[in-house]
Amino acid sequence: MLFKNKIVLTTLTLLIFGFTALAQTQSGKASFYPIKFTGRQTASGERLHHDSLTCAHRTYPFGTLLKVTNPANNKQVIVRVTDRGPYVKGRIIDLSVKAARELGIIAQGIAPVIVERIKFIPIPFKPEDIELPELDMGTNEGPLEKPIWVILREQMKQQQQKEQSKR
Repeated sequence: MLFKNKIVLTTLTLLIFGFTALAQTQSGKASFYPIKFTGRQTASGERLHHDSLTCAHRTYPFGTLLKVTNPANNKQVIVRVTDRGPYVKGRIIDLSVKAARELGIIAQGIAPVIVERIKFIPIPFKPEDIELPELDMGTNEGPLEKPIWVILREQMKQQQQKEQSKR
């Protein structure tokens, strides 16, 4: 009997974690906030701005980064959850105007999208095949032993003295 309970418990655990992993990607309809909502306070306490890359989602915690893809044109945008919603049946995400513009859904108003949680953002790196120029960090030699601004200042003073002496 104990053996059967362990099997059932293990199966249930695998099913729960399996469905949780599948829930990381959502498909559904997206809408966007109107520009007139700029300045309104979101559920996280931040102010909404139409040029920010933010969104409203019902379940993801505030600050979560989501990759939203428009399957019609394969355009993608990364947005941050700052609000709750949408509260309209059939919609899974509300986007800022800038995010909707990046996805190309402004003209449609409502469009099908795919939403995925981003666990990390890759840090940009320097490719190995780029040749960087060598920088000469030495001092001036020869007639330019002084910095150019000092030389120019001295020349201006000399010119002013010549003008004063001519008067």
